Amino acid sequence: MTFDVKAHLKTLTESHAPSGHEGAIRDVLRDAWQTLVDEIQTDGLGSLIGIRRGTQTAEPRRRIMLAAHMDEIGLMVRHVEGAFLYVHDVGGVDNRIMPAQPVLVHGRERLPGVVAAAPPHLLTAAERGRFPGFDDLVVDVGLDAETVARLVRPGDLITIDAPMIDLLGHKVAGKAMDDRACIAAITVCLHELHGLQHGWDVYAAATVQEEIGLYGAATAAYQIQPDIAIALDVTFAPQPGVDSATACEMGGGPALGIGPNFHPKLVEKIKETAKKYEFRLQDDVIPGASGTDAWAIQVAREGVPTLLLEVPIRNMHSPVETLDLRDVTRAGRLMARFIADLDADFMTSIAYEMPTQPVEQQ
Repeated sequence: MTFDVKAHLKTLTESHAPSGHEGAIRDVLRDAWQTLVDEIQTDGLGSLIGIRRGTQTAEPRRRIMLAAHMDEIGLMVRHVEGAFLYVHDVGGVDNRIMPAQPVLVHGRERLPGVVAAAPPHLLTAAERGRFPGFDDLVVDVGLDAETVARLVRPGDLITIDAPMIDLLGHKVAGKAMDDRACIAAITVCLHELHGLQHGWDVYAAATVQEEIGLYGAATAAYQIQPDIAIALDVTFAPQPGVDSATACEMGGGPALGIGPNFHPKLVEKIKETAKKYEFRLQDDVIPGASGTDAWAIQVAREGVPTLLLEVPIRNMHSPVETLDLRDVTRAGRLMARFIADLDADFMTSIAYEMPTQPVEQQ
């Protein structure tokens, strides 16, 4: 049966689960992975971990961790003033694009609302020349002050209410593609592994709280104790305002992080896999911190050799994050082939060489 990645991605992106409150997407994903893995765990911070056992009979088997974050950016009620809600952002919401956005307020009841600001007729010339900040924005749920006070409290969450939409050329747009597109890529990988033999145990981790500090990746890596890891996240595709020299093309295949955050021999290995199975793969040079789950996983415990695979998107951290579905599918299939080719001696092949003679003291 062919896996419908678009339908799966639609379900993921239209779920509402900002950082620290990932329960809704965790439930959706648990259902999606139930038949694809042998065991499902949840760690103490809330990351979902699906375990697919390897076919190698000898134990302990080597472990590979696949990690993508399931949280999304959002808003939080700061205070209620009459019928209107004033907000904080959670995880890096872009205030420039918030006015006029439809939202859902997760109070005592789920309330539809809109983000509003003062009409332009009432602004000074200086105010009209700048974007409204979060102090200038309010959420209007269309209810009277008494009802709002009963249903909404400071600390309640607000998420953008944006359906996934179809564009031309295998493209789709919607909220939370960062990073549920990569969750979908992991699901593709798990489906592909059903038709392959793999000796290693696969730990698929949907991590929490990435947008506010990579916390879920750190705790999940500590629980899993992987031998190697592949983190997945999005990266910038070409668009106005993005440096075309560093952007990665949508539809050009997944991007591969290259830099100090990523084990150089793992980078070489997955490039060999891509060449062997004729997968398109783009280089993404990241000379410092990647700002992804890879940054936390790499330094977990005594250190974990880590890779980063990326899905190029446009309009990052907006309600219309845009991607090419083929990049999601290719990332999942590439990971499956990489995993299937891992053997029991693989860790020896990527070990850092030790000097044959003691280093003389200067």
